[in-house]
Amino acid sequence: MTRIRQLTPEQRAVVAHGRGHARVAAVAGAGKTTTMVARVLHLLAQGVPPARILVLMFNRSAREDFQARLAEMAPAGQALPDVRTFHSLGHRLTASLTRWGALAPRQLLTADWQLERLLRQATLAALGEAPEARETALEAERLEALAHFCGLVKAEMASPAELHRQLDFGEETGHFVAAFEHAERLLADQGLMTFADLLYRPLLALEADAGLRGRVQGFLDHVVIDEYQDINTAQQRLLALLAGRDAEVMAVGDANQCIYEWRGAHPDTMLENFTATFGAARDYPLSTTFRHGHALALTANHAIAANRRRPDQLCLAAPDNPATGLAVGQGSQGLLAELDGWRHAGRGLAEACLLVRSWALSVPLQLALLREGIPFRLAREDRFVFRLPLVEALAGYLRLAVEPRRLQDPGHLAMLLAQPTPFVARERILALANRLAETQRWPERHDPLLDGLRPHQRRTLKKRWALLCELPRLSAWPPARLLEHVVSEVDAEKVLKRAAARRDKGEEDVRLLDVLVEQAGELGSDTEAFIELLSRPVENRDDGVLISTVHGAKGLEWPLVLVAGVNEEDFPHYTRDNPLTPGRLEEERRLFYVAITRARERLVLLHDGGDHRPSRFIAESAWEDGQRVAHRLDGTQAEEAQGPLPVSDPDLVRRYLASLGHSLPLVAARPAAKVGAAEAPSARFRVGQALRHAVFGEGRISVVEGDPDNPVIEVQFQNAGRRRLIARRAPIELLEGADA
Repeated sequence: MTRIRQLTPEQRAVVAHGRGHARVAAVAGAGKTTTMVARVLHLLAQGVPPARILVLMFNRSAREDFQARLAEMAPAGQALPDVRTFHSLGHRLTASLTRWGALAPRQLLTADWQLERLLRQATLAALGEAPEARETALEAERLEALAHFCGLVKAEMASPAELHRQLDFGEETGHFVAAFEHAERLLADQGLMTFADLLYRPLLALEADAGLRGRVQGFLDHVVIDEYQDINTAQQRLLALLAGRDAEVMAVGDANQCIYEWRGAHPDTMLENFTATFGAARDYPLSTTFRHGHALALTANHAIAANRRRPDQLCLAAPDNPATGLAVGQGSQGLLAELDGWRHAGRGLAEACLLVRSWALSVPLQLALLREGIPFRLAREDRFVFRLPLVEALAGYLRLAVEPRRLQDPGHLAMLLAQPTPFVARERILALANRLAETQRWPERHDPLLDGLRPHQRRTLKKRWALLCELPRLSAWPPARLLEHVVSEVDAEKVLKRAAARRDKGEEDVRLLDVLVEQAGELGSDTEAFIELLSRPVENRDDGVLISTVHGAKGLEWPLVLVAGVNEEDFPHYTRDNPLTPGRLEEERRLFYVAITRARERLVLLHDGGDHRPSRFIAESAWEDGQRVAHRLDGTQAEEAQGPLPVSDPDLVRRYLASLGHSLPLVAARPAAKVGAAEAPSARFRVGQALRHAVFGEGRISVVEGDPDNPVIEVQFQNAGRRRLIARRAPIELLEGADA
């Protein structure tokens, strides 16, 4: 009982839960692992046999951490319950059902190459007499997408055809449904199974046989499961089957952090689906975070408030948490300035994490860090900019422009002919590259080398060869213009979208093109410098900034977190061809919520500026309100204490303050423009030339009238509270617009 008294009242309530099912909504940083350990120890102290308790964790590292903390806190000699992941639970069930004769013996495919080989066989069988489609379908990326599809069919317990209709797979994936069926036959014929089968096969067998269900039920009194919002349909159905009518289930999680819908998780699993599956449940909040201060807690609450599918719960900062600082900056310059300030404060770069919505958005930041010699490391080493095949190829096109001798290099030619994919087999491209390097002429129409190529494949490769011959004559062009020309001539955008197995992957590749052209433009006319930058080798540095996607950062935290690429169309991600649906917008908002709640001491949101509008999420988060309220609470803005504090959502802030036992005089602030949904407020000024780029606050500036000595500029403000310019050696005259 001593351990229970050390917890917060909310945590103690969870630990002491009595009879029945329970649902625990834990905000980010709420100490849920500590609470779950205390709950298990409480059950043991109440006399529940360890063998009658099952603890399920989301992955192996979480399981190992939980086991270690449970062993540390348990009394000496105390027997402990089973702590498993779903996969290890499925492995044990599979072994039991096989031993009983309910399942045929199968060997688990543990190596990636084994699964890839099987999926190649299934793909060839599914395509049949379609040799043209094979060349793309057998590429590693397409096979990886097929593996994801097959796993998702089993996670969702869905019809392959129906799932393929529902999901946003690319236009070249029509064979996936047939390939799934062929893969299933191959697995059965060869006595093999995948990791997804560890749950899928036992679940099918148990749901089909009441006698089997009777043999696995009745062994549990309590199930405690972590990260419940991230489980899929198969996991939930298996859990319900094992719990039966007698076991009490305690689900711990946060629907606001459900960010894996692409692999079968749904926020409704933690919400209404839980009670629909298990029946009535007692709800417990874990609303106090021990990670960050009031400013970020309020920012997080504002950021998620617009979602409809969410728990009615606020995140509250514990009194001893760090006073988290918040800032909004712009692009790589904002990143470098923040890192410079962090180091000048005596802090290490290894304490910082740079988060992006997708890997393409990390490219300009990687290049900026490379230029400045700032060490960094990537959560995935294959995402270093110079290791991306598309980047390597585009750098190769530029290199050919300044080094014409590379037209005689068959290896270089093969790389350029193959990227972006011309939908031609690698062996054919190599043979063609060898001939072109030797003859420097396109083969005659009836050359055997071209036999078997379809007309559009011939046209594509011939057009690409013409481009390669043309590039040396364009060496005087600046790198951005050269890149745009290459991208246009190889139909890169169209090809990348067609080649992608999923629409979002194609869109990310197209965004990468835009990023590279923008970066080339920053270097002016120095093509060789840009090539060198794209080709500069770099390795992970343990003392450097970590770069990760938001998905990869789930469950982690850092003193300094910088979220980059917070632009409309990037975060939230959407395009003209792939607009946001209400459901996708809520998922993107949850992803943003996870991103910002990784920070402990400082959070910085970075948007790109220029033609990229800052994300609506910046305005929705009301981060400046969070800072002002936090400063009032800690007394650092005493000079403003006489008047009411203007905030965008007084009701939310009052509710937050009341939960902490505080109150402040508040007033509704003038609504700020919703960036992304409508145009930001603007004003026109006549200024001297020296002021053309001197903008204070969040604004985008463009010249309306081009008199070099006395131009008229228009400023589109993204922040209604900071509309002013600073005069530097030049007068300002407001012509029309908002106060400035």
